[in-house]
Amino acid sequence: MSNTDLATSSTLVVALSFALAFAFGMITQRTSFCTMGGVSDAVTFGDWTRLRQWLLAIAVAILGTSALAATGVIDTADSFYTSARFTPASYVIGGVLFGFGMVLAGGCGSRSLTRAGGGSLKSLVVILVLGIVAYITLRGALAVLRVNVLEAARFQLSTPQDLPSLLASATLTKSVLQVALALLFGGALLAFVLRDRAFRTFDNLLAGVGVGTIIVALWFVSGSIGYVPEHPSTLEEAYLRTNSGRMESLSFVAPVAYSLDYLMFFSDTSKVVTIGVVAVAGVLAGSAAYAVASGRFRWEGFRDTEDMANHLV
Repeated sequence: MSNTDLATSSTLVVALSFALAFAFGMITQRTSFCTMGGVSDAVTFGDWTRLRQWLLAIAVAILGTSALAATGVIDTADSFYTSARFTPASYVIGGVLFGFGMVLAGGCGSRSLTRAGGGSLKSLVVILVLGIVAYITLRGALAVLRVNVLEAARFQLSTPQDLPSLLASATLTKSVLQVALALLFGGALLAFVLRDRAFRTFDNLLAGVGVGTIIVALWFVSGSIGYVPEHPSTLEEAYLRTNSGRMESLSFVAPVAYSLDYLMFFSDTSKVVTIGVVAVAGVLAGSAAYAVASGRFRWEGFRDTEDMANHLV
């Protein structure tokens, strides 16, 4: 691949990623798609609507991503999530902290971006603090604790840690298991979600199918369009415009940190716009566009000092 082709592919990856994130922001603003909101509604009010949206998105993402992998369009082994390095302490403690913070902040990173686009100044504060602490955890003071304590308890597996790789054998290959498990889990989720006739409204289907499809589409953009078998500078395979150097899709913690880093060091020519950076910008822009167009845009601040303290924590 020539440098000209490389530049063209990089531009296409960034443009498509922004467009998909923009659509994600519009959908989440319209439908109030939210992981924490779904769990909260189900536990507190017995209303499973938003949780079904979330499960539908998971089902679509499982089926779509597995289809791309089974047909050889992408290689899931090149994703950060399927690394052969298994770090249980990081997963458990990180997951607990994420869930705890999500409740106090009124939503996860994607929900905070969506709410900020709709005029929530307290969500904007959450995003800024989230990005700063994420960067400290990635490369700053907390990174020392993360690497030397949490990631010290790690296991090196002989295969990637996705289920098809772990369960593969001489009689059942990874590709066969990939399809079978996707149909099993994805199909079960679809059956559970769609059996409720009241759930099958336009907005609910838009939320689940739309978000799931966007996740799959970004795997395609990053893992297929952005894949370079041999980069002209390194002569090694590469994934264009990713912060991890591997195939990526939507996530909203590290990308917020990378977005702040890009803005603060904008004049540094070594800094480039990545999928994560444009995903953050796209969700903000998409949610703001829909909020303004639908008349939902409202400035919102903290109720009191305690509310601000909870969001900062």
